[in-house]
Amino acid sequence: MNKQLHVLSDDDLLRAARGGDDNAFTELVRRYGSMVHGFSFKLCRDTHKAEESYQDTFINVYRKLDQFDGKAKFSTWLYSIVANNCLMKHRKRKLDTEMESLDAPHMDEDEHGARFVQSWDDTPIESLMNKELRKKLDAAIQKLPADYRVVFVLRDVEHQSAEETSKILHLSVPAVKSRLRRARVFLREELHQYMKQ
Repeated sequence: MNKQLHVLSDDDLLRAARGGDDNAFTELVRRYGSMVHGFSFKLCRDTHKAEESYQDTFINVYRKLDQFDGKAKFSTWLYSIVANNCLMKHRKRKLDTEMESLDAPHMDEDEHGARFVQSWDDTPIESLMNKELRKKLDAAIQKLPADYRVVFVLRDVEHQSAEETSKILHLSVPAVKSRLRRARVFLREELHQYMKQ
């Protein structure tokens, strides 16, 4: 079975991992590692904290394999664990005031392929945004309260639907929409002066 792990479905891998097959679990980590690390970094904007969250997430997954009921997609469960990890860390200690800039050389792409504005690469907005605006946007996102930031990142950066976001965060769809609306208004106000120039 080991040689064919990459062709198995998530459900088959989960079943095998629950049965004690460490190679099946390793394949799940390989399959979802970039997504988990990228999302962790987008939320906490700190390489060390993202790495911590990445490790914590897969430790939690390994310990709680029997708790995954399959009602939601496996990726939804992972997003939920990452979001909870990041929010709990944020509540325990405030995020550093100085976050890494989008323009830092090591931020282009790390070993996991994580980039902050990765999902905007092929959109017209990416081609119009200059370095200064990206810095201002990055700084504005960091000012968002953690509960709004996680919704903004899931919806506008990760492109999750309102329904998926509500499952990930265990919120109602109206609550997701409300937080997203507030996050967007906040960012618009933060960038208003820059956009008028």
